[in-house]
Amino acid sequence: MKFILPDKGTTIIDHSPGPIDRILLEMGINPLEVIVSRDGKMIPDDTIVGPEDEIRVIRIAHGG
Repeated sequence: MKFILPDKGTTIIDHSPGPIDRILLEMGINPLEVIVSRDGKMIPDDTIVGPEDEIRVIRIAHGG
């Protein structure tokens, strides 16, 4: 599974299919602070992702 992180870095993890929110938590990323897309489309936190997926993690900006 390939992850494109908010800092534009990439990482590849070997993980069995599972919900993206759990995988993010295991990576130390709070799923409430990011938006996640797969193949250019936003996905909800409970989406099951698999080893062939490319996931982009976008940090949500807070403030006013």
